[in-house]
Amino acid sequence: MTASPDNERPSDNERPSGGARPPDGGGAPAPAVRAADLRKTYPASGPRPEVPAVRGIDLDVPRGEFFGLLGPNGAGKSTTIGMLTTLVVPTGGGASVCGLDVVKDAVEIKRRIGVVSQNNTLDSDLTAAENLEFRGRFFGLSAKDARRRADELIELFGLGEHRKGNPFEMSGGQAKRVMICRALMHGPEVLFLDEPTAGLDPQTRTNLWDVLRGLQEGGQTIVLTTHYMEEAEALCDRVAVVDHGRVLASGTVDELKASAGADTVITVSYDDAAPRDIEALADRGGITKVEVNGGQVRVFAAEPDGVLGELVALGAKAGVGVTDASQLRPSLETVFLTLTGREYRE
Repeated sequence: MTASPDNERPSDNERPSGGARPPDGGGAPAPAVRAADLRKTYPASGPRPEVPAVRGIDLDVPRGEFFGLLGPNGAGKSTTIGMLTTLVVPTGGGASVCGLDVVKDAVEIKRRIGVVSQNNTLDSDLTAAENLEFRGRFFGLSAKDARRRADELIELFGLGEHRKGNPFEMSGGQAKRVMICRALMHGPEVLFLDEPTAGLDPQTRTNLWDVLRGLQEGGQTIVLTTHYMEEAEALCDRVAVVDHGRVLASGTVDELKASAGADTVITVSYDDAAPRDIEALADRGGITKVEVNGGQVRVFAAEPDGVLGELVALGAKAGVGVTDASQLRPSLETVFLTLTGREYRE
């Protein structure tokens, strides 16, 4: 048996009984997650300069909330999750999970959280059910209770036909569900999901969304990182848009749209350079910003009616044709574009 759990093993007198524990003290419960000016800079190594991955992030996640960290690849989301789950040591600021300091109380925090990483970290020498039972035993459950808990989760996640299967012979969606079950074996107070649907097909992603909604409806606190804006919009109570290691905006989806002044984004591609007088549209009422990049024009409009037709007409007047056109109404995606002024990075 080669299983090696992701988190550090607590000592015998520190193991939990398997369920989420109440916060210490008799007052109001501490937030599930709190970060204040949280920072992480990776030191220089040889010719590589130091890398400021997270540059001062503030977060406050109440218990029972589904919270999303959004942003493009390389925005600092995974590093932030790494610090909150005690796997990465901060270089500045501070953070707590369930009222416990992520540096001073790392072992205790590991008892209270579940973590699902991007990659398949299940043990290939164990069946799906054995992976779950091993995790339960690791956190102090008896063999009987570990089997019972594993059976409950396998049934809940629709994995009955795969309980004896090898996790590396399953589909991506099935393996991800087993990983979530494993993370839930000890009844964590907070479940951290790092890009849980990356690489999954749309149907599998939608089915996994239903599973996650059910978990939150049962009282589970969930912190999700994703670069899929529609995923966060479908699942999260509140979100924080992160880029270059900083929070650009946070709140509910509606609050973000209002505070960021999210506009409809009209994009037109011409078969030659864009007409010179396009930028003059920025002076027209209802238009927030005009961006021109060669033959592509992007217009951010609070009042989009008629803008697309006007762009086509300006092209015709200048003797250039339209090869592509789109109109994207306000969403988390347009909030992000409004905040950063550019498309997502690959």
